[in-house]
Amino acid sequence: MKKTAIMGFGNPVRSDDGVGCYVIDQLRESLGEQPGVNLFDMGTSAFEVLFQLRGHERILIVDAVINTGETPGTLYKLPAHEVEAAIQDDPMVFLHSLKWDQALSYARKILLNDYPDDIQVYLIAVDNLKLEVNLSDVVKDAGDRVVALMREDILRTV
Repeated sequence: MKKTAIMGFGNPVRSDDGVGCYVIDQLRESLGEQPGVNLFDMGTSAFEVLFQLRGHERILIVDAVINTGETPGTLYKLPAHEVEAAIQDDPMVFLHSLKWDQALSYARKILLNDYPDDIQVYLIAVDNLKLEVNLSDVVKDAGDRVVALMREDILRTV
């Protein structure tokens, strides 16, 4: 099995934006400790992606996405290269506002041959970013679908 990092992103006090963190919490409960699998609640610290990628062969990322035009709770799964292809390479990027997709772009440049080839991104459509700690029911259900998919994937490869 490839050494795997699962990273959940989001702000847990902005309602549905915290779905990536929710997925990590649920995986900790349902998977427990699995050899070769590291779970990271990244919160809003995209810059940390650069450092957490090192030493892993496979990365699974979960985050909320807004303004897709799709119904909240819609789940997207795509390889990271599709996300990276849309990134504008800005050498003046302000590190405190760095998004995880930009962090992947920089990680590719910094890690060179150590950059993992296998990166999958799960994005969940949201529209509620109110200042509250609870997820909406539809986004929580989508987060639970991601947990089930990842759990099945991890347990199949252990």
